[in-house]
Amino acid sequence: MDKHEARRKRDFFLFILAGAFLGLYSGLYDPSFNNYLNDVFHIGEVARGGLEFPRELPGFLVVFTTGLLIFLPDVRIALVANLILAAGLLGLGFVSPSFSWAVLWMIIWSVGAHLYMPVESSIGVSLAKPGEEGKALGKLGAIKTAASLIGFLVVYLGIRYFALSYTAIFALAGFSVIAASVCLLLMEPRKSSIKREKLVFKRKYFLFYFLNILYGARKQVFLTFAPWVLIKIFQQPVTTFAMLGLVGTVAGIPFRALLGKAIDTFGERFIIASESVLLIVLCIGYGFAVHLGLGHYAIWLVFFCYIGDQLLMACNMARATYLNKIVDTPADLTPTLSMGLSIDHLVSMTIPFFGGILWMKFGYEYVFLAAAAIALLNLVTAFRISTVKESPTKASLNN
Repeated sequence: MDKHEARRKRDFFLFILAGAFLGLYSGLYDPSFNNYLNDVFHIGEVARGGLEFPRELPGFLVVFTTGLLIFLPDVRIALVANLILAAGLLGLGFVSPSFSWAVLWMIIWSVGAHLYMPVESSIGVSLAKPGEEGKALGKLGAIKTAASLIGFLVVYLGIRYFALSYTAIFALAGFSVIAASVCLLLMEPRKSSIKREKLVFKRKYFLFYFLNILYGARKQVFLTFAPWVLIKIFQQPVTTFAMLGLVGTVAGIPFRALLGKAIDTFGERFIIASESVLLIVLCIGYGFAVHLGLGHYAIWLVFFCYIGDQLLMACNMARATYLNKIVDTPADLTPTLSMGLSIDHLVSMTIPFFGGILWMKFGYEYVFLAAAAIALLNLVTAFRISTVKESPTKASLNN
């Protein structure tokens, strides 16, 4: 084994370990945040939707924040992102005496989280063997999902039996991200001979951009209003979300690994089209479960749809591998992923506000009808993905 291959394997191990710590943070933070907003600040559906504008604004601006750090290798950008993320979590835990302070720390958290998203995919792709990009991203996703199981267990058992506070939950999440930062620090960055552009917007990548628009709209409806339905309509506590996270995590471990292989085997068009069909079913189930004459079993249908959507979120990796196959040059990969994320969040910032108004005026059912229409459009768009087998572009990025 030559030195280059040994270094690649070492860095990939450290990257996977960092992913495990980030999975732990996710398992602590994800089931807690919406109940934190409801239990501590008692906000309504319109305010909850409106809160997504400042929360998602850093996602829209990620292409510019990434550009400011363009002189750094991807691994060092990831390190900076995680330190910012940890600061936001610790601020939520220890320095949030009012809603305004909580919003401030939430924005800081969001800056770090969104700055990390595009470089995570590009680092994973660049450390993979040629032709195994989907497998590598699937392995990373499976490890993160498995680690989040511990976080969900801590939240469930801690709140149910030990009166664990939101302060303690956010503190544990913050220290987990700091541990991930240490792993990234130990990875060896390499100077690249490729000059990366700060901003990439090409006509050739239009389909990728449009897929991100649709993903941003569909994603934000579920991230914002799916938990809110369980909290406001079904009066579910934070332990319910921890348990749903546990179930989704157990199912997600094999699902993500198999999904990565399925992308390599069947291609991105098949995966994204299948995702769209399933999303239409989930949207109808989630929005209209109480109208199907199921009685007290209606909530179990909602639970099933909630978990199903958690699993389908992983299909976003198919968009990254699709882009990896069509980029003109490896230097396009990271800035184009960043551009896709910014376009995604341009939609994500506004959809929840209008979704909150739609809920207030007509009921939450119509929010999910709108989401089903978005999924249908995503299905139509998926068929525009080329089925011609292309040679995957190995991303030789700074990491």
